[in-house]
Amino acid sequence: MTFVVEVQNVDKHFRLHKQRHKSLKDRVLHPGQGSFTDLHVLQDVSFNVGAGETVGVLGRNGSGKSTLLKCICGVLQPTSGQILVRGELAGLLELGAGFQPELSGRDNIYLSASMLGLSRRKVDGLIDEIVEFSELEKFIDSPVKFFSSGMYVRLGFAVAVTANPDVLVVDEVLAVGDERFQAKCMDRIRQFQADGRTILLVSHNADQVRALCDRAVVLEKGRLVADAPAGEAVRVFREHLLGGATVSKETNQIDGGVVIESMRGSNGSFTAQTGKRFEFEVIVNSKVPVEGSFMMELYSQTGSLVVRTDPTLSPVSLSPGRQTLSVAIEDLPLLDGSYQVNLGLVSAEGNTVIAWREQIAALEVSYDGRGAGLVALRLNVH
Repeated sequence: MTFVVEVQNVDKHFRLHKQRHKSLKDRVLHPGQGSFTDLHVLQDVSFNVGAGETVGVLGRNGSGKSTLLKCICGVLQPTSGQILVRGELAGLLELGAGFQPELSGRDNIYLSASMLGLSRRKVDGLIDEIVEFSELEKFIDSPVKFFSSGMYVRLGFAVAVTANPDVLVVDEVLAVGDERFQAKCMDRIRQFQADGRTILLVSHNADQVRALCDRAVVLEKGRLVADAPAGEAVRVFREHLLGGATVSKETNQIDGGVVIESMRGSNGSFTAQTGKRFEFEVIVNSKVPVEGSFMMELYSQTGSLVVRTDPTLSPVSLSPGRQTLSVAIEDLPLLDGSYQVNLGLVSAEGNTVIAWREQIAALEVSYDGRGAGLVALRLNVH
């Protein structure tokens, strides 16, 4: 395989000054650079991206994802190691990066495109397409300092994708746009994939990574902890990182104190029938009392999310020790097929993961009827 991006033993350190010299007198009387600490943002990171691959980058805030992408795009230089990029690269790294607020949207298109290596003549031929994709025709000649965050994203993404680069690097900014424009951007990314282009995508949306990426790398505290197919990388991200997040004692959400050990069907198997009741048990081991909610995800064989349950509808109260949770699905609506099961314990609001198990079981569903698709709909026709 031809590698388009090679990241070889990359380290990136930043020096954080606690006390700087405020004057020439201070520097003379107190020679040296003042007190500082070295912050190791990336440590010995290595991976390759092949031509035509879509690779996700997962990690918690502060894990080094954005710094890694900036090094790949050439915005930052690694402290040690090297990064090789073959072909034209376009990066959308952060909201409004490279935009000059006093210039109009049209002028910023030319400015951003020139930073991507496009000539003015080429931009002249592309500008109508860029403006049309951004859907900013009414505002394109206004200074961008009056643009909303969503308008920034539209303009920046439109320039990046219209340049038709060999490598597209996108860092989380798509989460800012509205839902319809996000879908439009996803369609363009899929078109890039169909054209055989290479994409590096940072996203906190694990479902998005699972759906779009061939594989993903997981960063934790600047170190590469996984480089695997997307589903396996998401499992590592959720189980070992989100599940071990440090949280407050007041909410009884703890660091590594709750473990989902296993799941077992009450009938001794993971087989179920459409329209029937399916019961199962979940073994949980907790070090302290926990108040939270139970969550379940089901994925189809193609990796598409079928359902994610609403955590506000399934509160749980855990005592310290090993215990069994009994769970039932009434009138199972799934049609024939095999479904991957993910289970989790989350905060009452569902925004903090306490414990998580990815692909804990495979549920086999049988259906005697003639329906097609993923779910059974019961129609009442008069």
